[in-house]
Amino acid sequence: MTVRWSKTGPLGRSRLNRLSRRRFLQFSTATVSGLALANCRQPGANTPEAGNKPLYIYTWSDYVDDEVYDRFTQATGIPVEVQTYDSNETMLAKIQAGGAQQFSILYPSDYMVQQMIELGLLATLDHAQLTGLDDLRGPWQSPTYDPNNAHSIPLSWGTTGLIYDTTKLGPPPTDWAYLWEQQDALTGRLTLLDDVRETLGATLASLGYSYNTTDPGQLEAAFKRLQELKPAIAQFASFGWEDSLIAGDLALCMTYSHLGNALPAEHPNLRYIIPTSGSSLWTDTIAIPKAAPNPEAAYAWLNFMLEPENAAFAVQKLGFATPSKSAFDLLPAELQDSETLFPPESVLANCEGIAPLDMATADLFDRYWTELTSA
Repeated sequence: MTVRWSKTGPLGRSRLNRLSRRRFLQFSTATVSGLALANCRQPGANTPEAGNKPLYIYTWSDYVDDEVYDRFTQATGIPVEVQTYDSNETMLAKIQAGGAQQFSILYPSDYMVQQMIELGLLATLDHAQLTGLDDLRGPWQSPTYDPNNAHSIPLSWGTTGLIYDTTKLGPPPTDWAYLWEQQDALTGRLTLLDDVRETLGATLASLGYSYNTTDPGQLEAAFKRLQELKPAIAQFASFGWEDSLIAGDLALCMTYSHLGNALPAEHPNLRYIIPTSGSSLWTDTIAIPKAAPNPEAAYAWLNFMLEPENAAFAVQKLGFATPSKSAFDLLPAELQDSETLFPPESVLANCEGIAPLDMATADLFDRYWTELTSA
């Protein structure tokens, strides 16, 4: 899917993006005014090198928001053009096929950053051109996937869990095991992520194993358990299931926490939970590919997203958690106190980041996934 933008706003959009753009929290006039952009230009913006050439972004389908792009264009004079993807693997395949010369900004997740660094696909960032790195929370000052943030800037973080219709299910889910325990009741009304690491990882967690296990026996056990569940699964889909859940055609969906938080804000019958046995703790980043066109505009975007006011605005628009300390302080109390948006340490202790796989294990994941998702 391609969404093209100019200074005057979007030239095209999908139903999914309209849903994802809905406000996570209804702003008051005072809140909007408090987060309004100053008229000053961002560092590095509108330089002779950047000019008014577009900034080409390749990002997640549910991270597209017209107001965020409008704020950037108003601050810098740089128009934005966007293409979207629904998995890290899709993004990587496009970049390896020549897409690195098409885009100035990418949004790889933590484990994908590490993989792309090893493949030599990401530029080393010039921290002298960036402002606000010292405002990041401790875990993101020098994350294990990219020490010292040498190739990427953390944008957002969150968990993976289950969103369900409280009027359709009883008892409610508390853990991944619910999917198998209530398989008959969920048949045809359940979706899982179209993401091999997340879905196979959740199944591993349901068995008491790590998301990142490389043990062939544990992987086979998870594969067989997913095979048992497959007759109940309506679809493997990371996005696009929202309308069906809202309409009551689906009862339970595996999702990322930003959608898990955003949808219940408008539909009180929906609820998001983080499974008690553990889940993934992900970070999405912003990075510049080595062959990026208009790198000056890319640095303007990084600085724009590092601004606390802009980061807080994005949180409230898109429903993800921010690693910025100052942006967190700008959020309304109801968001700061949300245990599904900013989970307590007791919950995070059972979560783990997704680590890159060695080649043999990656091939095994791919083989299992192909068999699970084929007709």
